[in-house]
Amino acid sequence: MEYINLGHSGLKVSRLCLGTMNMGSKAWKPWIFDEAQSEPLIRHALDKGINFIDLADFYSSGVGEEVVGRIVKRVLPREELVLTTKVGYPLGNGQNNQGHSRKHIMQSIDNSLKRLGTDYVDIYMLHFFDIHTPVEETWAAMNDIVRAGKARYVGVSTMYSWQLAKILWCCERNGFAKPINMQLQLNCAYREEEREMLPFCRDQGLGVSVFSPLARGLLTGDLNSVRNKTDFFTQEMYADATSLNVAESVCRVAQWRGVPAAQIAQAWVLNHPAVECMLVGADSPRQIDTALQALNTQLDDEERYELERNYTPCDVINDYTAGRRITRESRMARSVMTASNLETRSIA
Repeated sequence: MEYINLGHSGLKVSRLCLGTMNMGSKAWKPWIFDEAQSEPLIRHALDKGINFIDLADFYSSGVGEEVVGRIVKRVLPREELVLTTKVGYPLGNGQNNQGHSRKHIMQSIDNSLKRLGTDYVDIYMLHFFDIHTPVEETWAAMNDIVRAGKARYVGVSTMYSWQLAKILWCCERNGFAKPINMQLQLNCAYREEEREMLPFCRDQGLGVSVFSPLARGLLTGDLNSVRNKTDFFTQEMYADATSLNVAESVCRVAQWRGVPAAQIAQAWVLNHPAVECMLVGADSPRQIDTALQALNTQLDDEERYELERNYTPCDVINDYTAGRRITRESRMARSVMTASNLETRSIA
């Protein structure tokens, strides 16, 4: 396992972060793993040196935090783990059960700590940018959580670059604790964050952790998985022809290498110069092992061209652009990755 300092902080995390959206209660989503199914995955990840675990109060409506919290207590001492959870999406009923108001944030951190069975989280993150709450109110609450010792650091996720700039400006002006981590979506089929967010995070010293490196499962080559058939986000974000063409290219390079398609897609993310950590949402120990293999997979120029040739711009994926995609067209394949050449290689 490789370990790095997250951004300009002193916090050391594994380059692979265990995502836990698939852990909790099947009552939330049909593809969720219950506690008994989740424990072998968490144990395997920790055995392989992963010390970074990503959660959110939204996952399984809070049950995800409860399940993961109980499991990690049985496996490793708290001080050896880096736990992060997020706040923002609706949880329960009422007008103040969502967003980033002071009322919701202060209640949510206490609820998350109780569900996790810990006195603090290592990083407390905004799940998105709440346009309905003044940034000063949101970040004053986040700063108070750090000062109270309920979170060691704070972070952000999924927003426009100007919104992150507004947060950093607010922190500078008021002496608030600054975010150390930006969690965003990046993969071969979605690269819009390369335009502004990734360079801005590098310039400002934020660590970058990437979720959905497999485009919600599309880039594994398995379009018939339970998640791909039941997760409407997959259809909304990755149902266009270009995304499918990218998935075919990933499979083509994987066939060329003789490795799983997931390993190639994850290697592309892990080799990205602006990426520090990659989230792994695994359904089996084998999938965690594939991500470990991706850490040591270097892509050559021909492979990278094949993976990237289909990509064309699209709308940014966030809470403000849902349902809006533009038509995208792909470039032609180079001869080295044509079907006839691959067939010749397979025979050889």
